[in-house]
Amino acid sequence: MVSIPKKVWEGLEAVRRLGAVNMLDRPGVVHWADKLGYLETARWVRENPKCYAEGVFAGFQAES
Repeated sequence: MVSIPKKVWEGLEAVRRLGAVNMLDRPGVVHWADKLGYLETARWVRENPKCYAEGVFAGFQAES
């Protein structure tokens, strides 16, 4: 599991639930996070490509 800030996790969940983009499509995830108003999520995904890729396969866990 990859631990990420709770707000980032919430944004990723919103994008995932939307179902408009494959979560492996990092630029698409950034686009939809921005469009849905999850700017912190979009920034985190842009700035942490390696952690994002790891989390897609291993899972994400919101930090408490």
